[in-house]
Amino acid sequence: MSSTDTPPEDKLYASREPIFPRRVKGYFRTLKWVIMAVTLGIYYLSPWIRWDRGPQLPDQAILIDLAGRRFYFFWIEIWPHEFYFIAGLLIMAGLGLFLFTSAAGRVWCGYACPQTVWTDLFILVERWIEGDRNARLRLHRQKKWDLRKVRLRIVKYISWVVIGLATGGAWVFYFTDAPTLLKDLVTGQAHPAAYMTMAVLTATTIFFGAIAREQICIYACPWPRIQAAMMDEDTLTVAYRHWRGEPRGKHRKGEGADQLGDCIDCMACVNVCPMGIDIRDGQQLECITCALCIDACDDMMDKIGKPRGLIDYMALTDEPREISGEPTKPVWKHILRPRTILYTVLWAAVGFALVFALFIRSDIDMTVAPVRNPTYVMQSDGAIRNIYDLRLRNKHGETREFRVSVSGEADLTVTLQGGDNTAGDTIAVNADEMRIVRAYVEAPAGSEAANSERKEFSFWVEDVASSERVSVDSVFNGKGN
Repeated sequence: MSSTDTPPEDKLYASREPIFPRRVKGYFRTLKWVIMAVTLGIYYLSPWIRWDRGPQLPDQAILIDLAGRRFYFFWIEIWPHEFYFIAGLLIMAGLGLFLFTSAAGRVWCGYACPQTVWTDLFILVERWIEGDRNARLRLHRQKKWDLRKVRLRIVKYISWVVIGLATGGAWVFYFTDAPTLLKDLVTGQAHPAAYMTMAVLTATTIFFGAIAREQICIYACPWPRIQAAMMDEDTLTVAYRHWRGEPRGKHRKGEGADQLGDCIDCMACVNVCPMGIDIRDGQQLECITCALCIDACDDMMDKIGKPRGLIDYMALTDEPREISGEPTKPVWKHILRPRTILYTVLWAAVGFALVFALFIRSDIDMTVAPVRNPTYVMQSDGAIRNIYDLRLRNKHGETREFRVSVSGEADLTVTLQGGDNTAGDTIAVNADEMRIVRAYVEAPAGSEAANSERKEFSFWVEDVASSERVSVDSVFNGKGN
């Protein structure tokens, strides 16, 4: 074989071909527009909602206050030691994802995932600038960079930066007072970290939503690999009724036309898919269950006078029933089954536990740290003293006086370093702050606590204004016999 007959080498990698989804109208497309508007509205507007918490507290309804180590959500305030609330919400989010996936496939991915929402927004803006699918395909394949192509590309790239900047800007507003930060950003007085964060988030949003797009869902996101464990034969998902659509054909008049299925191979379902797949090939890892192919197919069925539903939400168990002509299960039976009921019960249980914990928590809190170097101190009169560091948290919106006492032994007394009264057992804590106070607990000479090696007792802290009380158990160390 001569050198000219050498076959070309197979390429291990092929360059990515951009996907240009066609515009489509229908029920699911409208539903996606509504969800996109609601989710983006919540994201962009939430930092600007005000909530009056008092003169000494921030009035931003949703605020992640890293400097004050606090999270505010309207009337709810989460302290660092209450991180279990955040952990509980994350557990609920995971269970909710399991629930929706087992019931209706990747509906989260298709409708509410931030990657999907922002990609939809980028595609919408591109259509406004460059036109629908065919126009964008022609522009992409046009080799010559004429004035029109340069102008459209510049406008599109500027729109990408605006969307990305709005996304990064909205995120940083959750971490400080939004109006103040906006003024500082415009005047150039904001902290460099704010500008750096916005730059990083702008770049990542553009890369994820405008450049990588479906590649993030296919290669970067782990959920497509996990979803198989969440789905079974009763899970509702987007599918093609091949027993009704095959064999495909253009339905031209002629011999054998009556033997063709309902699918006219118009490729409408493929052209509207943001993932660039053909749903007629069966369920695929790339499918995000956005159902735009259902809208496209139903529209085509209306045009050729065929019944809708060639592509539809359905379960694997529906296939043999439809082929044999038997009635299929109603939707509620696909959704309400042992797996989804279990997820719902677990999700509700975690939610109930969080709400219960939220309403029973006290507005004051105390932690006790014994100072054990030395273990105890013997006074000149023979009394035994133990030292403790108390962390008193005042969750009220105003300064409160707290009285500290001990119980469990009648002969134990407590004195606070820097106490605000003559007895030395009352201390003031500023609004919404924590104060560390050193407490001295003494047992008189000859008492049971002084002569015991260890004696259990409790610290009590009482809000002088409201009489609300909380306690923490501790141990008093004596000299022993």
